[in-house]
Amino acid sequence: MMKYLVVIEKGGNSFGAYVPDLPGCAVVGESREEALQLIREAVELHISTIREQGAPIPEPVSTTEYVQV
Repeated sequence: MMKYLVVIEKGGNSFGAYVPDLPGCAVVGESREEALQLIREAVELHISTIREQGAPIPEPVSTTEYVQV
């Protein structure tokens, strides 16, 4: 099992979520919870598609850090 970093961004009327280690894997939801549910589904589909193509699954390498200013 792999654990991927998900970035969640609040927009004007929605929440976006994407996975830096899986280019093109992004969703938009009306709430943070919806965006998280949708990105889980999108990651599963994204990885499934990569497997079907016979390509290697990208390793999760992104991390987070906070900078205090």
